[in-house]
Amino acid sequence: MFYNKKRIDNQGFTLIEIMVVLVILGILAGLIVPRIIGRPDEARRMKAKIQIQSLETALQLYKLDTGDYPSTEQGLQALVEPPATGELAKSWREGGYLEKGKVPLDPWGNDYIYLSPGTRGDLDIISYGADGTGGGDGKNEDINNWDLE
Repeated sequence: MFYNKKRIDNQGFTLIEIMVVLVILGILAGLIVPRIIGRPDEARRMKAKIQIQSLETALQLYKLDTGDYPSTEQGLQALVEPPATGELAKSWREGGYLEKGKVPLDPWGNDYIYLSPGTRGDLDIISYGADGTGGGDGKNEDINNWDLE
């Protein structure tokens, strides 16, 4: 009974309507794409800042458990496995202090620099930026834990 009736209201979109949508999408892409393409370095710098803050938090938990930060010699590796050198951690937490069980590299694939005691406080965590060497401007500028807010 309902199968023999034709649907008259299903006519689809007209060519004009499709063209208007394509023009609108083209305008949006023209405005948004240039902003996104020029920002990968900014995204890497933000990721480095977030990782440094996460490492600081893990180091604070390490200090709560063991009474002190890992030495420069023990490095950040002390967050994922009990230190084998220097003063051994008495109350090192089983499973470590980093979720993924490994120390992350900075967004440019380099190791973070860790100093304890640091030159600016109890500890320093540094990423040398895109060039992997100290100093620099723009994408090569160092990212330090003491500069983070």
